[in-house]
Order: sequence, then C-alpha cells, then structure tokens
Amino acid sequence: MTVKRMDNVLIVVDDLEAVKAFFIELGLTLEGQTTVEGPDVGRLIGLGNVRATLAMLRTPDGQGIELDKFHTPDAIRFGPVDAPVNALGLRRVMFAVDGIDAVVARMQAHGAELIGRMQYDESYRLAYVRGPEGIIVGLAEQLG
Repeated sequence: MTVKRMDNVLIVVDDLEAVKAFFIELGLTLEGQTTVEGPDVGRLIGLGNVRATLAMLRTPDGQGIELDKFHTPDAIRFGPVDAPVNALGLRRVMFAVDGIDAVVARMQAHGAELIGRMQYDESYRLAYVRGPEGIIVGLAEQLG
C-alpha cells in the first residue's frame, strides 16, 4: 500500500483569523501557526516570491485542516464566495459530530449560514453550513 493516511486538506483564505476561529468553534484544535517564505517554498508549490502564514488545525482523531493566508503573491479568487455545492472543485469538508442540532446552532451563532439539513433513512442526520469566505462544512450525526 502506498498511502498510509490523509494528513490534511489545504484551504487558502483571506481572513485567517476568522476562518481559524470558525474551525476552532467547530471543535478542531490549533496545532500550530507559522510563516513560511523563500525560494524552497516557492519551488515546492510552483510560485515565486512566496510568503504565507499557515495555521494547522486537527480533529480529535488527528485529521488536519491547513489554512494558508498568502501575503505574496496575492491569492486569486475564482468564482463567487457563495458558489453552490455543485460547482466544480473541492466543495466541502465533512465532519462526524454528536448532537448535530447543537453544533448547527453553535456555528450559526458564530456567523455560519445553514444551507440545509436532512435525515438519511434511520442511519444519519446531515447538515450543510457555509462559514467565513464561503467555506462549506458538512456535518453528519450517526443515528442508533
């Protein structure tokens, strides 16, 4: 086997503090934050004159979300912030939760917009919320 595990998903953001606070409110833990720059970083990601601040957040089971705020070069936005779920590309990150109604209410109090919710048979309750910068988060509560 060549893949051992998924380490993290990268989300490039403009307002690092707001997005970081959103994921911390959801229940992720800030593992660390640093600024990276220089030619080695540029060669790795295929950009020149790179300077970025990275924040690594982890779920209780160790899965990671890396948030990157580019200082140089400027980040480029493709499409609207509130793109629908069927737009091409990475559209959402989903988390397993307990007490989905309480989680949705907590995230809404933190500024998230409820996109929708449903129950899938007798096995799952699901909800989609849109957080800062249009980030869509799926929430799944296993029933029974």
